[in-house]
Amino acid sequence: MKTLKFYNGVEIPAEGYGVFQIPDNAECERCVSDALETGYRLIDTAASYFNEEAVGNAIAGSGIKREELFITTKLWLTDAGYEKTLKAFDTSLKKLGLDYLDLYLIHQPLNDYYGSWRAMEKLYKEGLIKAIGVCNFAPDRLVDLALNSEITPMIDQIEIHPFYQQQEAIDVMKEYNVLPQAWGPLAEGQKDIFNNPVLKSIAEKYGKTTAQVILRWHTQRGVIIIPKSSKKSRMEENISIWDFELTAEDMETIAKMDTGHSEIIDHRSPMTVKWLNNCKL
Repeated sequence: MKTLKFYNGVEIPAEGYGVFQIPDNAECERCVSDALETGYRLIDTAASYFNEEAVGNAIAGSGIKREELFITTKLWLTDAGYEKTLKAFDTSLKKLGLDYLDLYLIHQPLNDYYGSWRAMEKLYKEGLIKAIGVCNFAPDRLVDLALNSEITPMIDQIEIHPFYQQQEAIDVMKEYNVLPQAWGPLAEGQKDIFNNPVLKSIAEKYGKTTAQVILRWHTQRGVIIIPKSSKKSRMEENISIWDFELTAEDMETIAKMDTGHSEIIDHRSPMTVKWLNNCKL
């Protein structure tokens, strides 16, 4: 598996497995076990997914050495603030059954995320987290945090897919040595993306699936991906993207698909902010 490096030298797999919307513990444990068997080593979860224990059980039963794994979880906004973050981190670590995290993210740029960041800086310095970053931070919020923190975020996980390519956000991340990571890299199936004629035409040229073309497009942009599927056959398909390369013409063709807005959620909407703040753990 290809890896990318954070500015602190820590390596992260370029592709991982996400467990969003798999709240059933037995199902999640089975899915993560299948993903690990398939070859994924980056597993991405969050406190708000309610499946950290299932992820931990799958890790414990995998027989894979801890140092070969890269485990990410996220702090929910109702646990924002310095002291609450320290407590939430400890809870997540115990649920995962781990003694350190590879990556800890602030899940939303809401509530007292500055207090949370100070706590995460402390945990990072203590060696309990190898890398720290953020999720869903728009360019303005990312720059403000970078300019007002001792440690700059190492990664920003945001919605990225062919319909919402986020080139401006990626350019800002590069300026501050922040790696981009895509959640919803397959647009969560929106707008019938898997049957999109442009993508299907490119896929046929390489003897690949539309999903494989989309995921390869991400990686060639330097974007880390965490596709999710509950089917092992689809997990195998999603990870089999390293034996071909899209041409510059293909990349330019896909670039023209950008609509410039989200197909899934508008994080700048007051209604979204209100809804997220009402989501209690």
